[in-house]
Parts: sequence; structure tokens; C-alpha cells
Amino acid sequence: MSWRFVACAVLFVTCLLTSNVIAAKLIAVGGIVLPVAIIVFPLSYILADVLTEVWGYAATRRVIWLGFAANALMVLAIWVGGEIPPAPFWTGQAAYAEILGQTPRILAASFAAYLAGEFANAFVLAKLKIATAGRWLWLRTIGSTVVGQGLDSAMFITLAFAGTVPPGVLAGIVAGQWGVKVLYEAAATPVTYAVVAWLKSSEGLDTFDARTDFNPIRL
Repeated sequence: MSWRFVACAVLFVTCLLTSNVIAAKLIAVGGIVLPVAIIVFPLSYILADVLTEVWGYAATRRVIWLGFAANALMVLAIWVGGEIPPAPFWTGQAAYAEILGQTPRILAASFAAYLAGEFANAFVLAKLKIATAGRWLWLRTIGSTVVGQGLDSAMFITLAFAGTVPPGVLAGIVAGQWGVKVLYEAAATPVTYAVVAWLKSSEGLDTFDARTDFNPIRL
């Protein structure tokens, strides 16, 4: 694979890890409460769109699993770091645990939602590319995001908070996050067009997944 593919893969993993670290902070946007990770997490979906559009589903599948492995390693390192007794003079243990520590339920919800959302996003985009004969990139990127981000938001919020938050509030959180993420993707469409056009020209590549095995666990 070229350095351009590696760069896209690195950016994808960086967006994923960064969003998981900063997600502990909540912000209010137009009355909608969102994790501050909203500023960077949707970029992982845009990058997945670019990877699938240019290099195809199989290449994107490897990057998705790479991101999963990197995230698991980061979570393990953070947990080990939290378990090691701090120096007697260090007073930041409580802050470390509050910001970086996550409950097993939150972690499980995050991992499951990530895999389901990213694979759904890549699958829908690849299938739409075949169906549209490579036309209407905007339809593929936004359509795949509607499905992928919707699944991601619904799974994470439900698995992480069901039983602790009233159903109506839970649905409102899911809808709010989903809507903001889709609008983010739509706003980034001109940039996506430019990046995809440059990569296809530079790589001399425009992959169609007509004969691809879409099994998500095949590496």
C-alpha cells in the first residue's frame, strides 16, 4: 500500500483514539448535550468513506480492525497505569481515574458500537458505489453515514445507559448525536470530494467491490 493509504489509516486511528480520550467532557450545542469527541469522531467515518471509496471494503476492513486493536491497547495501558500506585507526592490519581477510567459496561458498549457502525458504514458505501456505477459520491458518503452513525449512536447509548436513563431521554440523546454527526458529514462533503478526487488521481485507483467478500471478521 502507498504512503497515502498509510496516512489515511493513521489519521483514522488517531481520530478514534483521540475521541475516546476526550469523550469524558460534555458540551451543549443548541440545547443538545454531546461529548466533546463530536469535534473529531465523525472524521473517522469520513476517513473510512475515503478509504472505502478509493481502496475498497477489504482495505477498510483491515484499518477498522487496526483501530480496534489500537483502542484495546490504549484501554489496557490506561487501566494498568491507573492500577499502579502513584508516587506519595502525586495528587492527580482521582482526576486520572475520573477522566480516563471507564466502566466495563461503557467500554463494551463503545467497542460493540464502533465495530457495528464502522462496518455498516463501509458496507453501505461499497454497495451504493456499485448500485450508482460510481456516480453521486455525496449520496454514498451521506447515506452510509446515516446508517453507520445511526447504528453507532443507538448501540452505544442504549448499551451504555439503558436502565439508568428514562427511555424518552435515551431516545433524545441518540437522535441528537445522530443528527449532529450526519450534518457534520454533509458539511464536509466538498472536502471529501476534493480528497477523493486527489487520491484517485494520485493512486490511479478507483475500487469497485463487485466480487468482495464482505465478511467483517475476514482479515
